[in-house]
Amino acid sequence: MTSTVPLAGGGAMPLLGFGTWKTTGEECYRAVREALDVGYRHIDTATMYRNEDQVGRAVRDSGVPREDIFVTTKLLPEEADRPRPAIDASLAALGFDHVDLWLIHWPPADGASPSTWREFLAVREQGLARAVGVSNYDVAQLDELVEATGVAPAVNQVRWSPSLYDPEVLAAHRERGVVLEGYSPFRSTDLGDPELVRIAEAHGVSPAQVVLRWHLEHGIVVIPKSVTPERIRSNFDVSGFRLDDDETRRIDALAR
Repeated sequence: MTSTVPLAGGGAMPLLGFGTWKTTGEECYRAVREALDVGYRHIDTATMYRNEDQVGRAVRDSGVPREDIFVTTKLLPEEADRPRPAIDASLAALGFDHVDLWLIHWPPADGASPSTWREFLAVREQGLARAVGVSNYDVAQLDELVEATGVAPAVNQVRWSPSLYDPEVLAAHRERGVVLEGYSPFRSTDLGDPELVRIAEAHGVSPAQVVLRWHLEHGIVVIPKSVTPERIRSNFDVSGFRLDDDETRRIDALAR
C-alpha cells in the first residue's frame, strides 16, 4: 500500500499513481491491469486521453475492490460550459457511479473560469466526484477560484520534475491547502545527470526511481506512466529506500 496525502474536504490520495496519457485501446487495458497487479491504487486518466473505457474495464477486471482504487479523470477545456454532461459521459465510459477526483484539465479560454468551478463544486455535492480540482493552473488562478467561491481546489496537477522544482510554488499550494500533483516526471529530467546517477548508485536503484522517490520525499503526488511491465514494476518499487536531507537538497539544486 502506497502512502497517501489528505485532501481538503476529506479523503486521501495515494502519493504514487499510474498515468495513462498517450495510451489507448488494449495497450492501455493491459498497462492498467499490470499496474493494479503490481500494487498501484491510483489511476489517472482524462477525457482527452480517449481511454476512459479501457481504464474502467481494467479496474473492473482487476479483482481489486473499486473502493480501494483512486481514479482521476479530467474535463476537456472546450467542455467548460457544459461540465455536467461531461462528467456523465466520463462516468458512462468508465462504468462507475463516481470518480475519486475530477479536474479541470486546462484553464478554459476565459481564464480560471469560476463559473465552471461552481459547477464542479455542485458535482462534488451530488456525489459524482469525491473531490474536485484543477490542472495546469497557476497560483493566481487558484486564488481567483477561491475569491469567487470560498473553496480551493483539492488538487492542482502540473508538470513537475527536479528541473522544474520551485519551492515558492510548492509553498504557495500548501498555504492554500491545495495538493500539488506532478505529471511527466521524466520528460523534463536528464536521467543521465551525474548527480542523479551518483545518488542512484548509492542506493542500488535507477535514476528514474530516485526521481520518483524525490517527489515522495517532498509529499508531492506523482504519476509516472509506462506500458512496459518491467518499468511499471520498477516505477512502483520505490518504498525500499529513502533519500536523506542532503540528497534531497542536491536534487532540488538541479533546478538552479
